[in-house]
Amino acid sequence: MKNIIIIISTVVFCLSCSNTETKKSSKSDIKKYIVTKEEAKIWIKSNQVFKILPTVTNDSSAQHLARVKLGKMLYFEKGLSKNGNISCNSCHNLKTFGVDNEPTSPGTDGIRGGRNSPTSLNAFLHIAQFWDGRAKDVEAQAQGPILNPVEMGCPSKSWVVDKIAKNINYISLFKIAFPNQEMNYENLTSSIGYFERTLLTPSRFDKFLANDFEILTPKEKKGLKLFLDNQCQSCHMGVAIGGSLYEKFGKYDQYWKYTNAKKVDNGVFDLTNNEADRYKFKVPSLRNITKTAPYFHDGSVSDLNQVVKIMAKIQLNKELSNEDTEAIVAFLETLTGEVPKTALEL
Repeated sequence: MKNIIIIISTVVFCLSCSNTETKKSSKSDIKKYIVTKEEAKIWIKSNQVFKILPTVTNDSSAQHLARVKLGKMLYFEKGLSKNGNISCNSCHNLKTFGVDNEPTSPGTDGIRGGRNSPTSLNAFLHIAQFWDGRAKDVEAQAQGPILNPVEMGCPSKSWVVDKIAKNINYISLFKIAFPNQEMNYENLTSSIGYFERTLLTPSRFDKFLANDFEILTPKEKKGLKLFLDNQCQSCHMGVAIGGSLYEKFGKYDQYWKYTNAKKVDNGVFDLTNNEADRYKFKVPSLRNITKTAPYFHDGSVSDLNQVVKIMAKIQLNKELSNEDTEAIVAFLETLTGEVPKTALEL
């Protein structure tokens, strides 16, 4: 908190200076933070709208570490599919930023699902899981695909437990992770959630929010300003830069006219049967967005520049120039982080 107060004081100091460039200070503790008035305004607004990515929990208890390790093993376990040919990582590949870069993903029998597989990175920060929010958290989300006949196709919870219980490595680890408990489906899938809560990807933008004003290029700062000036943050806000609310896709026009979607998806409406929810989807996170093509709930568009223009048109009723679009995409690149090395080590 002390550091934040120092930085805010510095920015207030900056705002009192000239319109072109702030005057230099003789104090070494604030000299490194001297920025232009416009940069200071962007930084203040960014910190009001977004949040720095948190750090992974420092719980080092044997039980917690065992749950994370068990979850990691299960995340890569192809035995959780009916045919033993796909795992969680098949659709949410950690080597490719938690996605498979497919419009929709093939299940254990090769049948493709109806919606694009969203990234598992930073996913636990969202208000809910899946495009329609039908799972409250990553632990609940992990239960769905394993039993879904189109996805991993396992016939029952007991079938899954019986299969995992035959592996001595899982048995010994489970006893540490869940002492004095019998192995059950809920504990197994919750451990996957424990692992996914370690999948944080801090980026250059987080460093900018933490007062490193020079880490963004002029073009990236321009893109950030355009992002804010055009009110993109009205949907893409908070620590995940999205994932915190539901919005109608196509406020000003029908989305499928612009995305060339093969199917019109009703979104949350299919769960609630409430007309107000028709075409509503959970707003996706923009973290690592430049790495997670194709885009939208159906993976119908692969070019991010095109996506930005479509969103401006049908969500904000605005036309963006090529130059402004490229600047916004340059800003979006600053949201790319690194997948934790510990998550990739098998």
